[in-house]
Amino acid sequence: MRFPLAAPIMVIGALLVVLGVGQLTWWAPSETATVSVPADVRSGPVTVIDAGAKAADASEMDITVQSEGTFTLAVGRASDVDAWVADAAHLTVTGVEEDRLLTEFTEGEETVPNPSGADLWTSEETADGTLTHRWLDPGEGEWSILIAADGENAAPTAVSITSPNDTATPWAVPLIILGALLLVLGIALAFIKPRKTRRAPAPVGSRAYARQQNRGRNPGNAFAAHPVRPLAALGLAAALGLTGTAAGTASESETATPGGSASPEESEPPAEAEDTQYPVLLESQLDRILAAVATSVSEADAAADATLLEQRVAGAAAALRTANYSVRSQADDVPAPTPVAADPVLASMIPTGNDWPRTVVALTQGESNPVPQALVLVQEDPRSNYRLTSSIQMLPGTTFPTAGSPEGLQEIPVDGGEDLVASPQDAVAAIADYLTSPDGGNEATFEPNSFADAITSFQTDVVADADNDSAEITFTHEPVAEHTRAISAGDGGAMVFGYLEHTYSSVPEGPGDSIALDGTVYETLTGEETTEDGIDVRYGEAVMMYVPAVGSDQKITVIGAAQQLLSAELR
Repeated sequence: MRFPLAAPIMVIGALLVVLGVGQLTWWAPSETATVSVPADVRSGPVTVIDAGAKAADASEMDITVQSEGTFTLAVGRASDVDAWVADAAHLTVTGVEEDRLLTEFTEGEETVPNPSGADLWTSEETADGTLTHRWLDPGEGEWSILIAADGENAAPTAVSITSPNDTATPWAVPLIILGALLLVLGIALAFIKPRKTRRAPAPVGSRAYARQQNRGRNPGNAFAAHPVRPLAALGLAAALGLTGTAAGTASESETATPGGSASPEESEPPAEAEDTQYPVLLESQLDRILAAVATSVSEADAAADATLLEQRVAGAAAALRTANYSVRSQADDVPAPTPVAADPVLASMIPTGNDWPRTVVALTQGESNPVPQALVLVQEDPRSNYRLTSSIQMLPGTTFPTAGSPEGLQEIPVDGGEDLVASPQDAVAAIADYLTSPDGGNEATFEPNSFADAITSFQTDVVADADNDSAEITFTHEPVAEHTRAISAGDGGAMVFGYLEHTYSSVPEGPGDSIALDGTVYETLTGEETTEDGIDVRYGEAVMMYVPAVGSDQKITVIGAAQQLLSAELR
């Protein structure tokens, strides 16, 4: 070669190209990183993977759980999971380090209910052995994962999280470019002709000195050869400039953690405002709960077996259906209760908040329902499932209030509602009083409605019937306080759901008088054609009312009702 540095420069360039290509190929980092719970952790009946173990921007995190038996993996809001775990002993996966998952163990109760099938979960999976779950947030807010066996045995703790790894190779391209430049430089240097060595000057006065002086005065040689600029220095300067740029870029990028985040600060989920609250159910949860309720009710109706209602029906809804089964077992002509439809859902009221009990309302109308029905669902505590407490048919000509934004929906204490024209319990007491005494103090409290008209007209007709002249007839309607529920509506008013016990009493006025029962359902239920002691007939009445806000010109409106004969008993 003509330049002695050409060979070393080409060798260095080739090595840099190989290093750069290697970082993009055989030395490239793995696309995923997996970290696990240490093998020596303690276990309890529950294992929780906290929201803090999930990077805020992670969209492809896989949870792998290994167990020697069957277990359930469930996803729920972080606050709901904490509420379900409560005082149970549990292992919590709190975060991710470079080579392991961080955990905490909390002492507590050694057994819990089996979490499988709980309404609190947005989704759940059951597996035997190994399960891999793609961790995706079902909606806004923080979410956690709960893992348990059956509540009696220890929950699995062999948990690992696999997430995308940082596959960035910031030095690869600069190395390839730098190596290529050095290769080009080396090749160029190999073909550059080295500068000739100058002769020593001839002694002054000699002939050689005279010839040199004559050549210097020759116009044809006026442009003497200039010194060659050192190309090697230019090439290295350019290379150093490029290297400095690459180094600067690399210094600004953060070292990625195995979880795939750029820095510890970026791996933390964004802090939520303390007052941020979300609907207590997602639509998918509501659909699943309604389907479970409708199935239980359908099976109970078909068998006329009240014990089949216990899992999914309670309160007024259970009282009315249980009574219907009993009455129909004696009187075939009594109609069956209105079926409960899970879909389509025409409207819903899903409040926000982290407290219990929780009340949710869904308006549905199936093919067997002549009018829409409001289904009131109540969850008493985190470990209980929602149960149907009222199934109320809307009255003709009424409308279901607009729910408004979820943030505006809250459950109202029955003795609260200071911004309403009446508290929920007072509203229920008022409708009971109005039905008992239509001309009393609550005559102007309610908008005209077909339910009150039907009840009061029936009572008036019975009293006015000439065949009942020898009987003393009374009607009373009493609110059952424990069955009252209320949810705020989006316009400042509230939906109130109540239950009344209606007693229709008929007693002979004097000696020798009697009450004729023949030909009525009361004869069937009592087994008597007449009675000289009297009879008490009891009905259950579920009501749905809209209570306006203070300052509204609107009266309380009854928008739905259901009535069922409960019993007929001789005195």
